[in-house]
Amino acid sequence: MLKTGKEHLESIRDGRVVYVGSERVSDVTTHPAFRNAARTIAAMYDMKAAPEVRDAFSFEEGGERHSAWYLRAKSRADLEKRTALHRAIAHMSHGLWGRSPDHVSSFVTGMSTNAPVFGKYADNLLAYYEHMRRNDTYATYAVVPPQAARNPEFYVKQNLPIPTLRVVREDDDGVVISGMKMLATGAVFANEIWIGNLIPLAPDQLPEAITCAVPVNAKGLSLWSRKPFERDATIEFENPLAYRFDETDSMVMCENVKVPWEKVFVHMDAVLARDIYIKTPAHCYGNHQSNVRFHEKMQLLVGLASRIAQASGADQIPAVRETLGRLAALEASLGGMIAGQIQDAENWPEGYATYNRRYMYAALNFCTEGHSAIIDVVRELCGGGVFQMPADITVMHDPALRKSFETYWQTPQMGAVERMKLFKLAWDLIGSEFAGRHLQYEKFYAGASFIIRNHNHREAPWNHYHALVEEAMAAYDIPAAPGATKAA
Repeated sequence: MLKTGKEHLESIRDGRVVYVGSERVSDVTTHPAFRNAARTIAAMYDMKAAPEVRDAFSFEEGGERHSAWYLRAKSRADLEKRTALHRAIAHMSHGLWGRSPDHVSSFVTGMSTNAPVFGKYADNLLAYYEHMRRNDTYATYAVVPPQAARNPEFYVKQNLPIPTLRVVREDDDGVVISGMKMLATGAVFANEIWIGNLIPLAPDQLPEAITCAVPVNAKGLSLWSRKPFERDATIEFENPLAYRFDETDSMVMCENVKVPWEKVFVHMDAVLARDIYIKTPAHCYGNHQSNVRFHEKMQLLVGLASRIAQASGADQIPAVRETLGRLAALEASLGGMIAGQIQDAENWPEGYATYNRRYMYAALNFCTEGHSAIIDVVRELCGGGVFQMPADITVMHDPALRKSFETYWQTPQMGAVERMKLFKLAWDLIGSEFAGRHLQYEKFYAGASFIIRNHNHREAPWNHYHALVEEAMAAYDIPAAPGATKAA
């Protein structure tokens, strides 16, 4: 099915337990901290279901129509179809919604192309994939333990329960899980949470080696939201991005949550808990979406940098033009890496097409390492301009203040109101609390930088590199001693 925005909003009015501080949120679709972001998700569903784009953004299989992010690609054309939907979704939020509905669904779709990796739980995984695409499910994930819980000895010595989510018991019907997981981005707007492990587990961490899917409204599950930026962004003009695109990050707390066996995909297998992402196209499908999403964000940043320079006439300065050219080159580099993932697609697993893994991980490294540097460039171009604006746009409501504002804040290149609007957008992208969260998110959403570099190391063709070195070395040898006679 192709779910509409209205249907999605109705689906998340389900009694879920969400806390903002001590406040229990009764309805995330109407609460001031979440309602605009909820409408953003609804708009994503409506966009892809619109009649004029339905064929481009969906496919038919088994007599049913499904969103293109559930398409198990068998050709470059299929990969292009998936990417087109990723880009359309990312464009709606300017790349600011990291865990949009096409992210985790791409992971599960990638897993479904190589389900035998899951062993005895393979049928469960395939059934869950069918469940997701049939219901157009919005799932997010929580796949990292709380930071403090990575030192379990502390809790053992204090006779305290280890906070990390784990299986506490099992029976004929399923398993019971308790503990915490970080960080379920977008969970307050999602239908289900994929709980798993991306960080390698020690062999003795078997109770923690659980991968399963849990409805957000499951009994015993609660979401503890970080500070919602939308709550304070009451006027769109003042916080144009936080007003609509605060996807919210939440800690997941489980207190004796029952998970039926059919929703269990890994159990008591520390190695498999991570391998399901690497030994299937899951990581590639999901992080290709991240690459595309970041590319949309980068285009906004490059455009913003240029408009800021234009607003003061600085775009005519050779050094500034050089800086803008460098940004444009970086944006084109990322675009090329994304295109290359399709152009040099891999036939893996047999019968399926997968985005080129090396190019995907290279792009992932580019994104996570390059974001803060790009932000710094935009900061430099802004200079003190962001602080020279009046506190808010209410100056336009007073005739005398309005006249002064329009007179003295204009430049030869841009009117006062347009400049203020531009700088409000810039600040929400580079300097506000919302911007600060994004700076941290882009650095760590795919794991710490060393983890991403290790992915690149794993996929690199070292034998080929070494062969080139050996070939070069074979072209020369120990020179003959001076005066020695060449052997006959």
